[in-house]
Amino acid sequence: MNTKAKTMQKKRAARTYDSSSRREAAQATRQSILQAATHMFLLKGYAATTMPAIAQAAGIAMDTVYATVGKKPALFRLLVETAISGTDTAVPAEERDYVRAIRAEPDAARKLQIYAAALSRIQATLAPLFRVLQGAATLDPELNALWQEISQRRARNMRLFATDLAATERLRRDLTIDKAADIIWSMNSPEFYLLLVQERGWSPAEFEQWLSDAWIRLLLKPR
Repeated sequence: MNTKAKTMQKKRAARTYDSSSRREAAQATRQSILQAATHMFLLKGYAATTMPAIAQAAGIAMDTVYATVGKKPALFRLLVETAISGTDTAVPAEERDYVRAIRAEPDAARKLQIYAAALSRIQATLAPLFRVLQGAATLDPELNALWQEISQRRARNMRLFATDLAATERLRRDLTIDKAADIIWSMNSPEFYLLLVQERGWSPAEFEQWLSDAWIRLLLKPR
């Protein structure tokens, strides 16, 4: 390889390294903001938490916070959507690992067990944020719209789940798909998790086991 080719190769490698470093730095900045925001919202509530306070807690300049996550309603939406996804980024329902696992599983009881396990893990972060959202929804039109949107989306997704269960032919004969969806929807709510785990002191593992057992008894025909 001649000198010119070696120089070009080094420049390409340097550009690749710089690009990778910038992505990693941007991701670290984003995570610092989300962690600080979660802490502040849970500690002080939505109305009392200011963007300057989040920036200070994250140790990041105010302009960078706005450029990274937007204004306060957009930031709170991002927190909720990432919590629902169960990952560090917001992921559409059909692309989530546990949804794919549920759809690939042929056994109805195992589908419910997979979902209960995912829900128990997700609600540990999501449910406290939802408590904040519930209180703030009456004060901010954007958050009220988010509350309604997520509630309706959850209902639609549970109907898809109930349809998936019905396809296994294990759904109880006295349950319509809509009724089955409503049962799952009511019991997968953040409020339900908070009642048992935070208010009554259940462990997440106890909640997961009870929820899967309850769904299997309520929704499926005995073998």
